[in-house]
Amino acid sequence: MEILPDVNFKALIFGAAIAGAFILFGYQYWDWFYPFAAIGLVYAGYGQKDILFGTIAGAFASTPIIVLTFQGYLGTFQEGFFTTQTGILSVALIILISGAFVGFVGAWAKKNRMKALEEYEKKQNIGKNKNKNKNK
Repeated sequence: MEILPDVNFKALIFGAAIAGAFILFGYQYWDWFYPFAAIGLVYAGYGQKDILFGTIAGAFASTPIIVLTFQGYLGTFQEGFFTTQTGILSVALIILISGAFVGFVGAWAKKNRMKALEEYEKKQNIGKNKNKNKNK
């Protein structure tokens, strides 16, 4: 019995791991690794069957980024608004919303790719060999 048959947990877990890994690589090696964490969120959204599930998967896959942010891997918050409870909550919500948006983009790209593949196969049945393909 599957709990949620429409959710691809493999894509969700690997996407979260890829996002977290690029944050850690950026912290240890070069700063330009940080933006590549979005690859994991796109993969988490792309692996889902629906745009809604892709958006939710992107938000869930961004939770390691929230944890790593509060542990100081994206820099420390010394003073000001982001050291308050409201600031911490707003940072977490911003990361979740950004992750949901990137997951949405991944799911939307998959939907458009599937639509393009269907149109390509329709065009393949039009032309000289259309009667040969019907007989097979």
